[in-house]
Amino acid sequence: MSSITVNRLLSGTIKRDWVCAWLEAISNQDFEFLMMNRSTICLFDVDGTVTDPRQPIDPSVRSFIVDELKKKTLIGLVSGSDISKIEEQLGGPEYTAQFDYVFAENGLVAFKNGEVLKKQTIVDYLGEEKLQTFINFALGYMSKIQLPVKRGNFVEFRTGMINISPVGRSCSKIERDNFEEYDKIHNIRKKFIESIKKNLPDIGLTYSIGGQISFDCFPIGWDKRFCLRYVEDEFKENIHFFGDKTFVGGNDHEIFNDPRVIGHTVINPKDTISQLNNLFNK
Repeated sequence: MSSITVNRLLSGTIKRDWVCAWLEAISNQDFEFLMMNRSTICLFDVDGTVTDPRQPIDPSVRSFIVDELKKKTLIGLVSGSDISKIEEQLGGPEYTAQFDYVFAENGLVAFKNGEVLKKQTIVDYLGEEKLQTFINFALGYMSKIQLPVKRGNFVEFRTGMINISPVGRSCSKIERDNFEEYDKIHNIRKKFIESIKKNLPDIGLTYSIGGQISFDCFPIGWDKRFCLRYVEDEFKENIHFFGDKTFVGGNDHEIFNDPRVIGHTVINPKDTISQLNNLFNK
């Protein structure tokens, strides 16, 4: 059953007698597949879910999702990262375009079938004065932190959020891994967020720890649930979300617990594939 045939059928461009003949020819299994494909969507976090943190996707994982899973359900990505980082990890824009939806920066920059759907900006929301107040405080706080190492790119400005990295996003893979372990013991990011909340209580932002070295700062309500506005009507009660940081304070927590979503906690890409097989290949 080709996607061209399905699209023409659904748009009413095939003559009625042809449609009747075609429906009689397909099996019940094919029809069930068609209905599932149009009524269910699987949304995936990127880091720790379909890739290792900030690493390229394993081609076998990508192939399973875009070649096998997409036959049974629509597929989408939801990441706090901007689109360039998502494309880098997925292998290029030609691969991200194979996803039905891509929600960069929690959906503040949304794509459908490879085309821009909508954009929102944090500048428009906060205004320059509040934005600089926040950035100045963050830089001042980080200047007083003593860490095993510090590198560059501590504040990364994105379309819909600000990403803060106490160690600096320019750190190496080894330095990234070391900071993650150090942070587990000393709670560097957690204490940083607590200080922002205490000193800038009215700034209008919320904070979410994601990945290994940073945390995201975005307007209240602009967490990963933001993307659901684009799919909630079409896929009501059939939105599956897969993420590794579903714990309180993790950047998958809010969407994982949203009543519109069927949440799945995973520990790595291999576990994601295993759970997908259990869910769709019974």
